[in-house]
Amino acid sequence: MSDSKLRFSDRVENYVRYRPGYPVEAIDFLYERLGFGDAGLIADIGAGTGIFTKLLLDRGSSVVAVEPNPDMRRAAEASLSSYERYRSTDGSAEETTLPDDAVDGIVSAQAFHWFDIPLAKREFGRILKPGGYTALVWNRRLTDTGDFAVEYDALLKRYGRDYEKVNHKNLRHEHFVSFFKEGAYEKAVFRHRQPYDLEGLKGRTLSSSYCPLPGEANYEPLMAALDELFDRASQDGYIAFEYETEVFYGQV
Repeated sequence: MSDSKLRFSDRVENYVRYRPGYPVEAIDFLYERLGFGDAGLIADIGAGTGIFTKLLLDRGSSVVAVEPNPDMRRAAEASLSSYERYRSTDGSAEETTLPDDAVDGIVSAQAFHWFDIPLAKREFGRILKPGGYTALVWNRRLTDTGDFAVEYDALLKRYGRDYEKVNHKNLRHEHFVSFFKEGAYEKAVFRHRQPYDLEGLKGRTLSSSYCPLPGEANYEPLMAALDELFDRASQDGYIAFEYETEVFYGQV
């Protein structure tokens, strides 16, 4: 989409506060299976506010975070600038600004569905050293794990702007075949869970680019519906989102 690089600018605070992290098992997998522990430099493409970048830095990796959205990039820089092995750059998946053969591994979390796939493939191949792996990662919110999950998803479909159009679940096998070298890729899946109180539920919802913001037509009805759903579904003041963290990996 033409606005994909800017559409989170008015959601940065909620994104930082309420977006989920990633399970330790998924990070272990990158280091134990894909050799990220031996990588000299990892590129985090579409790094956003630095949620995944921090996990790599905490493992001792050197990371260059590539992010085109200035508001999200500044938020990441504010929280990660104390890491000596961190640097960020104003670039995109299609034009990273990095030199040829610059990185030993690439990760992209919650971002690949926004990319121009043919251009990103060419760019990843240019900056990645021979033999390096690319990992595409998503927290896929499960929509069929119970009444709350089903009803919450129905609210997004009812009140969201373009929920079904921009959902990363629209990616299919053929998209990954076209991206990875010789169409060869593998997939690993890990379970993840994130609890929220009512404030957190609303913040998590508003962090999504398809949800209406204050002043827009569907904002008040959506917030009222979340109040009602939380009252019915919460236990001890919390509900939980259940995720499958998906890692698609291979060479490009």
